[in-house]
Amino acid sequence: MDGGVGLGLVGGLFCLLAVVVVGWAVVTYNRLVRQRNQVQASWAQIDVQLKRRYDLIPNLVETVKGYAAHERGTLDAVVVARNGAMTATQARIGERAVAEDMLSQALGRLFALAEAYPDLKANQNFAALQGELANTEDKIAYARQFYNSAVQTLNTSVQSLPTNVIAGVGGFRVTEYFEAAGGERGPVQVRF
Repeated sequence: MDGGVGLGLVGGLFCLLAVVVVGWAVVTYNRLVRQRNQVQASWAQIDVQLKRRYDLIPNLVETVKGYAAHERGTLDAVVVARNGAMTATQARIGERAVAEDMLSQALGRLFALAEAYPDLKANQNFAALQGELANTEDKIAYARQFYNSAVQTLNTSVQSLPTNVIAGVGGFRVTEYFEAAGGERGPVQVRF
């Protein structure tokens, strides 16, 4: 009788341990799913803002053409960079970041061009578009920050013990950050 009670107790403890382990695995898997979904949702927010930027650029270029038509090289560079960024929407995150950096640099040259044309700088349409674009750039920066925070949370979970066991079985992988490329990392040049 004592052997049967001891065996029953061991069996009960084993069952309890199995239930706890399975419960932990389910909770961990669900947390990983939430984190992955957060990364995907935050990436979608970046995408929305980038598309908004793409939509504003043709209007900006058309406005500048009227005032600075002989600055064709700068205008063409903006158009080429915009097309490259739009094409990169299906690329890896790192490649897309490079394309977006090229577009940001081209836009910077376009805004610098406006300094040389006082009539353009005073144009209400140009000022409104420049303001909208600046607002969109701020939203992109915030969305990138939120995305990278979500990626950090997911990557920490995927790489930490014992969660990495569930992550490996569930097919969760480390996700790439949306990092600033070369020119955005350097110091800002301010000239008066």
